[in-house]
Amino acid sequence: MVGDRPRGGPRGKVKYSGAVKRALVVLVLAAGLAAARPAPAQEAVFLVRHAERADNSADSPLSASGEQRAVRLADLLEDAGITAIYTTDLQRTIETGAPLATAAHVPTVALPAADTGALLAKIRGAGPHDRLLVVGHSNTVPEVLRALGVAAPVTIGEAEYDNLFLVIPRPGGAPHFLRLRY
Repeated sequence: MVGDRPRGGPRGKVKYSGAVKRALVVLVLAAGLAAARPAPAQEAVFLVRHAERADNSADSPLSASGEQRAVRLADLLEDAGITAIYTTDLQRTIETGAPLATAAHVPTVALPAADTGALLAKIRGAGPHDRLLVVGHSNTVPEVLRALGVAAPVTIGEAEYDNLFLVIPRPGGAPHFLRLRY
């Protein structure tokens, strides 16, 4: 539908229509309600790779394109009910989650990039109504997806920054899994 496409706004900011945002929230809620029993863990986990980086240094900040993508992510997930944001301790992941943290008034927890176990403990310790955003890297996001029970192999190309993964746990079964682009 033409009306549901992202629209350019001030300063090139892409705005998603209310219909797209509502559809995403409805999708999360419907999939969560489809389970016969309440999930013992979080309601939904959104995962993204950090946005475009400014350079190839070890702790690169975001480029201008990356900053714009981070704002698009915030616009898209602003009404998704995110309750916590987990990033690595590197600038590019923290900066990717920052616009949503500000817009949604939720905390951001930065964990060591190499400590996937600590991240998984945080995810698994989330409450049954929590909706989490995890901002990682091209090598850590697939690892976290596998740990959350996603069977489909996931690879993220070196130049791919637009993946948005959604995992909805299901008691006694494989999670619902969606791979979207933003």
